[in-house]
Amino acid sequence: MDGTCALGQSGGATLEFTARVMPTAAKAEPVRDFTFYLLSKSYDQIIKEIDERDGPPSRDKFIDDLKMSAELHEWLHNHDVMDLMLPGFDKLVTADDILKVPEFMLAYQRSNSGGVTNGIPKPKYKDADKKDNPERYEKQKQEYMTALHKFIEAHPESISGMEFELEGVNPARKWAEAQSSHRRRVQQMAPAEAQTKFLVAKTDTDLDGKGHFSGLAPGTYWISSLGAWAAAGDTRLQWDVPITIDAAQSQRIELTNLNAEDNLPKKPH
Repeated sequence: MDGTCALGQSGGATLEFTARVMPTAAKAEPVRDFTFYLLSKSYDQIIKEIDERDGPPSRDKFIDDLKMSAELHEWLHNHDVMDLMLPGFDKLVTADDILKVPEFMLAYQRSNSGGVTNGIPKPKYKDADKKDNPERYEKQKQEYMTALHKFIEAHPESISGMEFELEGVNPARKWAEAQSSHRRRVQQMAPAEAQTKFLVAKTDTDLDGKGHFSGLAPGTYWISSLGAWAAAGDTRLQWDVPITIDAAQSQRIELTNLNAEDNLPKKPH
């Protein structure tokens, strides 16, 4: 469509618009030869509905599918954190957590190995005793766990740095990739759905950044760039601007930095 409303009536209203982008410390430039769409629903709302329908990644299912100990699965489910290497992670971990979660225990032992931590207990039990002398193994292991628990509580600073030993089991990157993949699907689906279900008309701007839609029936519409950017200098803008059309009344609107959305890629809400 080239500016004539598909749902309008003969003699309906006309909507004229001018689109300009103002770069930093420069004059506004017209948005030339750029396609604008007139929709019967907000593009933001379309994205939100697709996001909900497509199903954003389930945090719990993502955690359940990770290859790690059951104890670390449980810890992640119970804590609102996915990056085990974030600064301040050591403040989230207790002595009980370290003794319970095998990955935390190994990370703590590695970060305190090599004699860098004075007075830290050392295990006396041996793997060979687990089969040959299970009673001694369990006794010495329990003694070590008890002594280590007391040491950690008395020296909480010894937890600091263990996060650097968790890179191999840190799920942050995979979680970010899962979310990014979902956002890409939504971004790919939204323009097609907007044009097949909610498109009223579309038009290209001229060299002065001007365009129009005619034959419009009364109602509320949205002038949208469908997530595409209009660029000038260091500024990139996109629009999803509502406008109400009265019966047979022509209207004008300026599309500028003031009613544009941010210059970041569109993301699901």
